[in-house]
Amino acid sequence: MEPAQPADRVPADQTPPDGQPPVGPTDPPARPDGEPALVDPTAETEPVDPGGRDDPDVTAARILEHDVPPARTGAVPAAPKGKARAERSPKDMALSLLVLLVPIALLLAFYRGFLGGDQPTVVDPAPAYEQARAANVFPVSEPRGLGEGWRTVSANFRSVEGGSNLRIGYLTPEGQAAQLVQSNVPPERLLPAELTREGQPQGPVDLGGRSWQRYTARGNEQALVLLEPGRTVIVVGDARENELRQLAGSLR
Repeated sequence: MEPAQPADRVPADQTPPDGQPPVGPTDPPARPDGEPALVDPTAETEPVDPGGRDDPDVTAARILEHDVPPARTGAVPAAPKGKARAERSPKDMALSLLVLLVPIALLLAFYRGFLGGDQPTVVDPAPAYEQARAANVFPVSEPRGLGEGWRTVSANFRSVEGGSNLRIGYLTPEGQAAQLVQSNVPPERLLPAELTREGQPQGPVDLGGRSWQRYTARGNEQALVLLEPGRTVIVVGDARENELRQLAGSLR
């Protein structure tokens, strides 16, 4: 006769009577009405998120509603572009500048070499002389025999307050500027306007049988002045005095 066992002890022989199948420890417990339980109490279950945090739609809605920043990922933010530019070496900057300067230098060389960019624009003074003669307000003189080195770069005849002016601009063989002015404007008004008020006579010069007067002028310019009844002739410019004398002596 076996000794009595405690009430909560499971018998070693779990074979049910009357040929029923054995019930293992893993079988779900039977309900009172004889049907098996729907949930295995021994199985591990995932906790249910009551707030719907695992739902992507719900998470997006919470981000938009509460301005919650999304979770960070492992992506590394790109470096700002300004930093990359600041890291350019002096050599790269010099090469970039060279790329810009080379086309400019080529265009400048083409302009000077083939298009004559450095050459002054030469004009025909004949129309201005014709207008002055047609006006018949003072005797008109014209240079003769100056040579090919002299180039006419401007010519005009116009009426001004107190009279009329015939103005012819030249470029000398040495590349300096000279201007021939013939006018019937009174000398006391014409000379200060052309030579400035500081222009002063420096002595007479005989050129082509006429007595000219040397004058100082603005800046580094000098002038030769011929005073005649009804006309004043001025040769002025930054050219050397020998070229100014050549121009004044050639007037006929």
